[in-house]
Amino acid sequence: MNRYAVEQKFKSIAAFLIILILLPYIVSVFVNGADVREDAGEDFYVKVKVPDAEEADGVTEIRWTDYLAGILAEEISEDCEPETLKAQAVVIRTQIYRTLEDSEDKTLTESYLSRDEMEDKWGAENYGEYYEKYIRAVEETDDTVVMYGDAYAWTPFHQSSNGMTRSAAEVLGSNDYPYIAVRECPLDKEADDEIQTFAFPYTEIQSLCRDFLVAEEDEDKAAQGYTYDDFEVRSCDSAGYVSELRIGNTICTGDQFRDALSLPSSAFSFSEEDDDNIKITTTGKGHGLGMSIWTADQMAKEGKTFEEILAFFFEGTELRNDIQETALF
Repeated sequence: MNRYAVEQKFKSIAAFLIILILLPYIVSVFVNGADVREDAGEDFYVKVKVPDAEEADGVTEIRWTDYLAGILAEEISEDCEPETLKAQAVVIRTQIYRTLEDSEDKTLTESYLSRDEMEDKWGAENYGEYYEKYIRAVEETDDTVVMYGDAYAWTPFHQSSNGMTRSAAEVLGSNDYPYIAVRECPLDKEADDEIQTFAFPYTEIQSLCRDFLVAEEDEDKAAQGYTYDDFEVRSCDSAGYVSELRIGNTICTGDQFRDALSLPSSAFSFSEEDDDNIKITTTGKGHGLGMSIWTADQMAKEGKTFEEILAFFFEGTELRNDIQETALF
């Protein structure tokens, strides 16, 4: 074989190797567009809309793993067990995939902590250890998501229940989420700030609830003012959360009242404080639907895996890790 033929052969081999190396990237760009680009390993970047982004449109790019870890760091304590963090990582990933199915521009909006914000929160001496803890939770759950049939499950969560999680059928009046049902969580009664008491002036409640108070009553009460007798819990759901509440002649839901007053829970009761104020005692932190992070962490301490934790709170669903996340971005 002459020299020219040898050189041509080596060039052909080199070209083939280059194509072989770049093929995954070329396919990814062709299928997903420029919004996803390869990083080291199998990670990639996603578009995230943030209020303080330097870009004019408020959209920045962040590594997918860092984004998930940043959401985790904002929502769940670094003191939680590794299996609790994994369960929460799966819950978050599922929520994002579920949202992106109906998104046209594939821009993510969930709030998260950046690396700088994590370091400010934990201090430089703890940052490395905690950051790795959250990253491991994301990486060790790989691409696992919660599925109900062929659809991504709805995976709500809260910090702690009042001792029982709530039924979606009761709260929403819909049978679309049979896997979100009442679950006994007695360990939640030991959660931090499980029971809290607040004193609200009647005038402040009137102002905060104005959007759903009966209009003519609002005018009357503006002159007369509310008293303790104007507040009555009329019914609770099977988990003990207020489902129907009377304020004067207005009937509203416990969740409406909780949201208006920014209460930690809609599992609440009233007691008389004085002529100007009413005392409200709440139990639990959050809406009470889906996974209780407190009970999940206690289960993890008892040796339960993240798969077992999720099966308890979302019974009837299944975990799958054969989803190609880049197809959604």
